[in-house]
This record gives sequence, structure tokens and C-alpha cells, in this order.
Amino acid sequence: MSDRTPATAANPDSARASLEALRAEIAKAVVGQDSAVTGLVVALLCRGHVLLEGVPGVAKTLLVRALAASLELDTKRVQFTPDLMPSDVTGSLIYDARTAEFSFQAGPVFTNLLLADEINRTPPKTQSSLLEAMEERQVTVDGRPRPLPEPFLVAATQNPVEYEGTYPLPEAQLDRFLLKLTVPLPSRADEINVLARHAGGFDPRDLQAAGVRPVAGAADLEAARAAVAKTSVSAEITGYVVDICRATRESPSLSLGVSPRGATALLSTARAWAWLTGRDYVIPDDVKALALPTLRHRIQLRPEAEMEGVTADSVITSVLAHVPVPR
Repeated sequence: MSDRTPATAANPDSARASLEALRAEIAKAVVGQDSAVTGLVVALLCRGHVLLEGVPGVAKTLLVRALAASLELDTKRVQFTPDLMPSDVTGSLIYDARTAEFSFQAGPVFTNLLLADEINRTPPKTQSSLLEAMEERQVTVDGRPRPLPEPFLVAATQNPVEYEGTYPLPEAQLDRFLLKLTVPLPSRADEINVLARHAGGFDPRDLQAAGVRPVAGAADLEAARAAVAKTSVSAEITGYVVDICRATRESPSLSLGVSPRGATALLSTARAWAWLTGRDYVIPDDVKALALPTLRHRIQLRPEAEMEGVTADSVITSVLAHVPVPR
């Protein structure tokens, strides 16, 4: 456990320092994924959920486990498989023969940080069991809503949809994720670093031995979120966010552009990034920095555009290049 006092943890400056330390702790276990680490911290500040996509073996699960080990929060993991049932995630009513009554047995979703591992390897019925939890932060079983703990964050990993045995996430589910972070293959230098760590005795199954310890907790997140809420946004920045999202709806490469929910998400993530970098106001560069991870999963390419090699990221990058930047 951390040696921080509650009084210190409630200070916004101390909370920022704790979240910066969080990034350093994760780096003890994960090499060369700084943008994904930053995205996870931004999601924590925005009370949002994160989808991490990458080929098998690029440390997606290790990244979330390192985040969990760096936080003073309750965490649980669910390995999504084709035979996983919704009740395996949310919980179910269990008959107690001694009392002749049904009692609710909470599922793993009742936690602060839920690692939904390989979420797209389970059918849509089980995927949808997370919809209510992610949007309303509650689970309804037998007609009774049961609130989830606060804070609550879903960090889901998935393999690219072209891989065998995957079920594409429906649009409604994708829209519940604040960010979609791509976890790329490491550079040559980073891969050499990874192998050197393993040769030196690093065990990804034992993060405590690697020196990863809790450096931030619920009090830090509460103080940080309060500070982010006070980060000012000018009318010009609001208009810039709206113009970016409206431009995606007019793109000839897209059949579906960014919705107003996506616009509010981009504004939220830009405010969180501005606060993390030490400012109490948002600038256009904050919006640009978070546009790709916030919007890439909220648009749909036309089939003919996909055949021509157009990607969601390339469309958003083009939009950012053409929408006038406020001065």
C-alpha cells in the first residue's frame, strides 16, 4: 500500500504527481507503449472505458495488469471465450437450500477495474452484458438494479477483427468505449529491451517482484477529476471540436460519422490531457492529440473506401488537416 495520507491525496497537484508516477510504474513492466499508457490515464480521469487492440503478444493484458497493480483499487479479470455466459460476467441468483430463498451472487463486474480480456472472442449476447454496466454503472438482475462500485472502469482487449474466432463488436458497444487504443508491435530497440528484461529475470506473472507498487488511489482520482472539471474551454475550442465531428459526417469515405456523443467525448479527453500537461485551459493541440483514439472507433468506412486502403485513422487525420484551427 502507498504511504500517502488522505490529506495529501486530496490535493490536485499531488493527484497530478500521483498520476504521473502511475505512468512510471507501468513502464517498469511494459516497454515502449507510452501512448497507450497515457490513454489509460486519460480514461481514468474521464470516467471512461478503454478498448485496446493489437495482435497477440504485444502486452495488451500485461499493460492493464500493470495499471491495476499501480492503483489502490479492486480489480478483476474475465477471459472472454465463446462459451462465456452473460451471468458469468454480471452475476446471478443462487438458490440457498438452507433458507429456501434466492440470493444474488455478484459477478466479476462488481469491481473498480475490470479487465475484459479478448472481448471479441465471445458472442454478441455476452458482449452486450456489459452495455448497462458501462453506460449506467449498474447491473439489473431479476428486475432489480444493483449499482457498481465507484470508480468503475472497463479495460477491454481485442485482437484485430480479421483474426480467426473473433466476433466484431456492434456499434452500440463500441460507442460505450471512450477510447480505442492501438497497441503496435514494438520497435527494434524496444524489443531488445524486452528480451534483456526477460533475460535478467523479469516475470510478467509477478509484477510485485518487478517493483510495481500502488502509487495512486480513489482519492487521487476524485481530486484529479474535480480539477479536470474546472479546466476552462473557450467558445472557439468548442466550435473546433464540433467542426471536426461534423466534417466526418460529410466525408465521402465514411458511411457513418462521429455522433454528438463522440463530440462530447473528444471535449472530455482534451480537457483531461490539458490538465495532465499542467494547464487549466484547453488549446487546439489538446484536441488534435486525442482525436484519433477518441474518434477512430466511432466512424464507419464505406466498403469501396476500405477496398482502396483507406483507414479510419487516415480519414480523421485528413479531417484534422482541413478543419480551420482557431487562433
